[in-house]
Amino acid sequence: MVDNQGGGGNRRPATKQAGEVLGVGMQFAGAIILFLFLGMWLDARLGTEPWLLLIGVLVGAVAGFASMYRQLVIVPRERERHQRESKKT
Repeated sequence: MVDNQGGGGNRRPATKQAGEVLGVGMQFAGAIILFLFLGMWLDARLGTEPWLLLIGVLVGAVAGFASMYRQLVIVPRERERHQRESKKT
């Protein structure tokens, strides 16, 4: 986390960063839970227990991780690049 004490610059407050990280964690857990229940429902309908549940959990984890990576790595990198470009002009 970036401390907003001294140093100037365009740093965001720690509470805003904490909120973003909390939201990313909730989104990660939500994706896993959503696909878990989808897998359970499909297993019950198709009689394929527990395979679709396991596939659902794996798909949810991959989707959640991809979203988490994007929010925590790619978006800040793009934000930084945009700020550098706006300072040059």
